[in-house]
Amino acid sequence: MVGVLRRMNVLRALLNIRHGPGAAVLPQDVTRIHLEFAMKMNDGHMGPKKFWRENLPRLKFWNPAVPMIVNRTPSQTGAATLSVYFRDDALIAAAGEDAAAAPKADSATPTSSSSGHAKAPAHTQGERVVTIDMKNRRSEMILKDFLDATGAVPVVPTNQEEIEMKDMADLKRKSEIDMEIGRKIQEARKREEAILAQARSEAAAIKASQ
Repeated sequence: MVGVLRRMNVLRALLNIRHGPGAAVLPQDVTRIHLEFAMKMNDGHMGPKKFWRENLPRLKFWNPAVPMIVNRTPSQTGAATLSVYFRDDALIAAAGEDAAAAPKADSATPTSSSSGHAKAPAHTQGERVVTIDMKNRRSEMILKDFLDATGAVPVVPTNQEEIEMKDMADLKRKSEIDMEIGRKIQEARKREEAILAQARSEAAAIKASQ
């Protein structure tokens, strides 16, 4: 039984990261993504943080080769931005062979930071940048703007995955019902024990007074 539950949990986690808001395939001209927002959720940073927690993992799953840098800053009053870097073939062609031979984006890509040290890098020769203001916006709207800006294609679950997702949802609902039943049984047991304890106390008090 433990093995079955473990496999179900693994399947649930896999389905959760494979499908849902943010599960999309980016076009080949997207070279990297940079997010910047505050550590805490207040002052307009709740939406950006939710986008980072819920949507970005799915984007990374479907686009593992695209660097995705996250810069979390200690300043709650600072900006919350989502910068998308694109390879611009027109710029490369206009600049000639020097631009074509320029270093790849990876060479200028910082690692993520939780102390504000991974600022958005300047675009390289042959790149252009689209920046989305995330501050004071819901994660759903941030994702919509991102998909519109990039032309990313949402991933559609297969028929088998649809069945598995429905089964997982049914199991979750059943589990929640079972937990609620168990909670009510536990509460009823505690009430009975309290009533019995009170009755014993009153009986002992009556006996002691005689």
